[in-house]
Amino acid sequence: MSDEMLTRLGMGIGVPIILAFLFFIIWDLAKQSKAGRLGTIMMFLALGGGFIGYMIKEFLVWYLGRKIG
Repeated sequence: MSDEMLTRLGMGIGVPIILAFLFFIIWDLAKQSKAGRLGTIMMFLALGGGFIGYMIKEFLVWYLGRKIG
């Protein structure tokens, strides 16, 4: 297995698994703290900011790669 293949697997499979776990942790934290709807939304925005940034980055890489290639 080459270095490039390992990186692609990690970015394609490992990172989404970690982000899904992050999503679960934030949801569980909101549930245990009995945050209302607005509180839950704020928790996801504040704690999930990296997730949102990652998704935007992946979309841009896909979109620009499609246009160039």
